[in-house]
Amino acid sequence: MKLNINQWVRVFAGTFVLVSLGLGVEGSPFFVSHNFLWFTAFVGANLLQSGFTRFCPLENILRKFGVKDEVGNR
Repeated sequence: MKLNINQWVRVFAGTFVLVSLGLGVEGSPFFVSHNFLWFTAFVGANLLQSGFTRFCPLENILRKFGVKDEVGNR
């Protein structure tokens, strides 16, 4: 299964949010520090700004690795 850039951005964002919540929420068995919640805020802010500006650093990185904007018919 090949993913396009939009799908990869969602996969990365979701993964980073879940991992940073796991590391930053005191009730989590993986808790390290509350400071990991700043990373969650950073990911959310970046998603918000990219929705308005259409600028996403991860998209540029993925294009350099050869990921296509669109994947053919499913």
